[in-house]
Amino acid sequence: MIFKRIGEGRPYPDHGRSFKEWAEVAPRQIRLDQLITTKRHLDLDALLSQDSTFYGDLFAHVVHWQGGYYLEDGLHRAVRAALQQRTVLHARVLDLDE
Repeated sequence: MIFKRIGEGRPYPDHGRSFKEWAEVAPRQIRLDQLITTKRHLDLDALLSQDSTFYGDLFAHVVHWQGGYYLEDGLHRAVRAALQQRTVLHARVLDLDE
């Protein structure tokens, strides 16, 4: 199993973070098997694109809420890491449990 669970949508409250505010969250490693996805479908173009991070953040965005780690942005990065047989992903983790 790659992810802890495949979810649909964001069960946590809206955090209202902009991309600039996400950049203030220091990246860290998180295990793929701890992540719960917020999307059921992956855009294959994003997965196979050489410049998939050109216009976005270099790190995935994860929200920690009620003990779960929700992959908000970066599903293609996580799947790519799994295909490369890596068990961790570098991500910015926003803790809403604090």
